Amino acid sequence: MDHRSLEPAEAAARDYSGAVYGSLLAASVIATVGTLGPFPRLQLVVMLLTNGLVFWITHVYARVVGDKLAHQALSWEVIRREARREWPIAGVALPPAAAVVVCPSLGLGPEGTGWVALGVALAEQVGWATVALVRAGAPRRLIAMTGAVNLFVGLLLVGAKVLVKH
Repeated sequence: MDHRSLEPAEAAARDYSGAVYGSLLAASVIATVGTLGPFPRLQLVVMLLTNGLVFWITHVYARVVGDKLAHQALSWEVIRREARREWPIAGVALPPAAAVVVCPSLGLGPEGTGWVALGVALAEQVGWATVALVRAGAPRRLIAMTGAVNLFVGLLLVGAKVLVKH
């Protein structure tokens, strides 16, 4: 089905770009958190959630001001609709943040916690991109190619995390 022919609410429900974008954002926060030395877990959780919320608000603002005002009158309903549409940017920070909170009960220190949280964020990135293509009815070849691209991007973030530590 052509994405442009969907009703706005249905199109927003099928738009996974915010989830993919947000998971990459979370992964980049995790990959670079150790640049200044050891970090407390609470600091990483706050950084993940704050970055997710700031980018969510920024995207809502940009869509409302940059697009909606040019085509329709501003209302609270328009703002609420855009806030719901862009929520995945912030929402995908929750699973890696939860991993950071749970890791101490698994006996993991800051290093292990960082790797688990990065793994969760990268799994989200690949998962959301795959879900988007499957739901769009993409051919398996395109799904596999996109998976390879996502794996490459994930490996770049893993490389960044390794380089930051050395």
